[in-house]
Amino acid sequence: MDFDQLTLTQAAADLRTGKITSTALTTEALSRAKANAELNAFVTLDEAGALKAAAAFDATGDRSKPLGGVPIVIKDNIEVAGLPCSAGTPALKDYVPKTDAPVVAKLRAAGAVIIGKTSMHELAFGISGYNTAFKTGAEFGVRNAYDRALIAGGSSSGTGAAIGARIVAGGLGTDTGGSVRVPGALNGCASLRPTVRRYPQDGIAPISHTRDTAGPMAATIADVALLDRVIAGGEAIAPADLKQVRIGIVKSMLTNLDADTGAAFHAAIAKVEAQRITVVGIEMPQLAELNGQVSFPVALYEAYDDMVAYLRHTGTSLTIETLVKEIASADVKGTYEGLVLPRKLPGPDNTLLDARPIYDAAIKTARPALQALYNNTFAGNKLDAIAFPTTPRVAIASNPESSTLENFGLFIQNTDPGSNAGIPGIQIPIGLGATSKLPIGLELDGPAGGDRHLLAIGIALDSVFGRLPPPR
Repeated sequence: MDFDQLTLTQAAADLRTGKITSTALTTEALSRAKANAELNAFVTLDEAGALKAAAAFDATGDRSKPLGGVPIVIKDNIEVAGLPCSAGTPALKDYVPKTDAPVVAKLRAAGAVIIGKTSMHELAFGISGYNTAFKTGAEFGVRNAYDRALIAGGSSSGTGAAIGARIVAGGLGTDTGGSVRVPGALNGCASLRPTVRRYPQDGIAPISHTRDTAGPMAATIADVALLDRVIAGGEAIAPADLKQVRIGIVKSMLTNLDADTGAAFHAAIAKVEAQRITVVGIEMPQLAELNGQVSFPVALYEAYDDMVAYLRHTGTSLTIETLVKEIASADVKGTYEGLVLPRKLPGPDNTLLDARPIYDAAIKTARPALQALYNNTFAGNKLDAIAFPTTPRVAIASNPESSTLENFGLFIQNTDPGSNAGIPGIQIPIGLGATSKLPIGLELDGPAGGDRHLLAIGIALDSVFGRLPPPR
């Protein structure tokens, strides 16, 4: 079996027919995880638990289950019974939940074998994955599957790196402003940010109840659709007829591109048009302005109350002040101490403003206006999706500088607006950069609630773009 090309769908099929055992598959995944310790992809590797679950499946497991015996990983801000759930931060490193988060319970009920918890940008507040709280390699920071000197993206860094490095073929991340799609793009894996509230959000360390969602990450969009079906229910999704698909491109989402990303995106659009998809240029006036009025005001204001409620749920007696005091990563500590705890937002000329009225305006006025802009754009242009480069650049060097506010804004430039509108988006790997040889991704955002149709388009595009070659 070619583990470098293995997909969740193939693994499940081979386990169903007895072509391979769960023990063999799980042993190989654990072996690859240990051989790739330099990636810093894992906070916890549950070798004993995973092998026990695999052996139980091989002995008496139900082979009709959609993920029966398949090894997967879970981001370390999503609760898995009996395993620590650190949310990437020191204060929670000894918190061990007694029950699975509902999204995990669905995957386990479908037969999945959880091999471990993956590392992440601390408290999910960043795009680089440069976390100084946890490491298994020589240096800090979750490392890119294709080049260990570079970032894996964030905040679902470890899940992205583990899939890109061919340790597993799928797992779960979470997404507030790009956190399953940025690491998907930079490590060459597929992912879905579902419509907000499509998945239950209980048992997940939060940033913002308005913006947060769990999201599946996997080798292919077909695999992402399999995970989505397990979590959200519904029948298997058939590939869309691409000749019936109409996609819009917004010029403002093609700014700040490096040469590799620009070339790969335009080549991908040419491939798409060769499938007789209709591609049209569209305008989204005020997109950046409305997004700016929603993005940080909502996340930074809700981060306080939502974390206080989550800490109460953990039963650890931790206060938010204690949690913040122990934050290891300088960028995240600065955000919590300077803005989240004092309930402030940056104003003009380095002033700090009271966050509450800005938050209220964001929720009551700006976010509904942003949602209306998307609704009108999809309906008015008869669009199935809007296409853009997931990230404007390939992966950058992994070090403390990778977590600057400038880099944060750059890498979520395209993923953030759809997040704030609560609409679904899929990330599709489209190739390796001509010069950099690094993964590049294409995102398709669809109308709210249009997750299954978006996945159907993505499944059809799987065969157009194919799998990326594995890391050397």
